[in-house]
Amino acid sequence: MTFVPLGDGAIRIELPTNAEPRAILGALRGLPGVIDVVVTEGHACVHFDEPPSSFDAALEAIADATIPVDEPRTHVVRVRYDGADLADIAARTGLTIPRIVELHAGREYVVRVVGFLPGFAYLGTLDRALVLPRHASPRARVPAGAVAIAGDRTGIYPLASPGGWHLVGTAVDVRLFDPMRGALFALGDRVRFEVAT
Repeated sequence: MTFVPLGDGAIRIELPTNAEPRAILGALRGLPGVIDVVVTEGHACVHFDEPPSSFDAALEAIADATIPVDEPRTHVVRVRYDGADLADIAARTGLTIPRIVELHAGREYVVRVVGFLPGFAYLGTLDRALVLPRHASPRARVPAGAVAIAGDRTGIYPLASPGGWHLVGTAVDVRLFDPMRGALFALGDRVRFEVAT
């Protein structure tokens, strides 16, 4: 494993190809002196409360992390497919809007990364027929609850924010982030979309 120190109190580690991100997250969070951990599909970033004498414990924790500490949860999110970009997505992909909805809601997604905004989960993998690059110019404001796609990922904006993803719908009756309880979705969780009528 290769790593790069980030200042005195953090390290960015390249994960092995067979890494189990959920297990790695749990193992790193359990280390003494660790105050924050972010695990993506290829890297882990570990922040310590004070500069450690070495990063060996973090590297060993990753090497030994093979079994997730808990089982992933499955979430079902109801979606109104009323997104502002549906017509544009149809024009760019050659699909009808009903087919876009069918493809988007027709599979189970895995939470690959949580970041960008508190509670924003990058869900993969999107059907290849729906893969589009981000907008060249992001919107100044995407409403909270907007369901969107970009690249081979889909996600739900937990808060109103700028954003460059293609809007396909609106999540119904779901709170993705609570300041007291944290994010609804955790790394490795499963998410299915159900068409709201």
